[in-house]
Amino acid sequence: MRQTKVLFRFLVVVSAFLALSAQAEGLAVEKVEGNREAQTLLKRIQSAAQKLNYSGTFVYQQANQMRTSRITHLLEGHNEIEKLEVLDGKQREYIRHNEDVTCFIPETKTLLVEKRVTQDVFPAILASIPSDLTAYYNVKLGEVGRVAGHDCQAVLLEPKDKMRYGYKLWAEKKSGLLLRAQTLNTQNEIVEQISFTEITIGNISAGRIKSSFGNTSSWHVEHTAMSPANLNEWSVSGMPPGFKKIRELKRIVSDALAPNAGGPPNRREVSQIVFSDGLAAISVFIEPGTLSRTEGAMQQGALNIVGKRQGDFWLTIVGEVPAVAIRQVANSIELKNK
Repeated sequence: MRQTKVLFRFLVVVSAFLALSAQAEGLAVEKVEGNREAQTLLKRIQSAAQKLNYSGTFVYQQANQMRTSRITHLLEGHNEIEKLEVLDGKQREYIRHNEDVTCFIPETKTLLVEKRVTQDVFPAILASIPSDLTAYYNVKLGEVGRVAGHDCQAVLLEPKDKMRYGYKLWAEKKSGLLLRAQTLNTQNEIVEQISFTEITIGNISAGRIKSSFGNTSSWHVEHTAMSPANLNEWSVSGMPPGFKKIRELKRIVSDALAPNAGGPPNRREVSQIVFSDGLAAISVFIEPGTLSRTEGAMQQGALNIVGKRQGDFWLTIVGEVPAVAIRQVANSIELKNK
């Protein structure tokens, strides 16, 4: 009888173990399938922003600040044409033909022409999706909801370290177009948010991407001097894992204020090294340290900024990452001996 009880208990334990194992295996398969669907949705988000025609109004929020803009995007053959209108504050309009961007500044009747530096303007915030993205983020599907009257599927990107933010992206179910992007801190609080308040997908007329300023033939045209650069003499050893150098360039910038009343603004050369993990970007700006400046750090929404003097140079480090990451980067920059 005792042997029978022992055998019965053994069978119960084995059965429970097998049941739990089967349940765990089912959950594991479900998790893998969910992760795969989430990664597929990221690819749809990236493609939709570049290949669909759409027009809508979106609001950018950080802390107590809000800014409203209107974007219209058309794909004509292999050409991307995009018009971005800033609706709050000073009137600004940007029209992009592929990589060429023209900024309309009506108060000075100026057209500022430059090359696009980054490709992560909302809703095309995923300029590229690196193959090792899951090494630094847990990617999974979130809840289903509605944004700007459209049914959406959320996808979550949870950071695996404290050197980057988390993200919650809401994609329109039918098209995959990104309608809302939220940046989250370690407490899962929203640091900043960009969200469409109204959006039309498809059936966008070509007239909607024309400038609203009409004839600008008499306006002054200013071309931004920008060129590729080799900045290998600068090393950044403290870049967070997964951030890779994607661009090096030099540009000529103008100071906002002229040194003498009525005089022309100062123009100076600034070098820029851009790093990205596929979601966030960190830039290191390098220029001669001739101007009088105060070292320090500040935060604007998800953006952290550090300014510091290093030898004969002034460095400005700007990144869409937590303050701890920017400080680590800033403290690791060195100028190699030539």
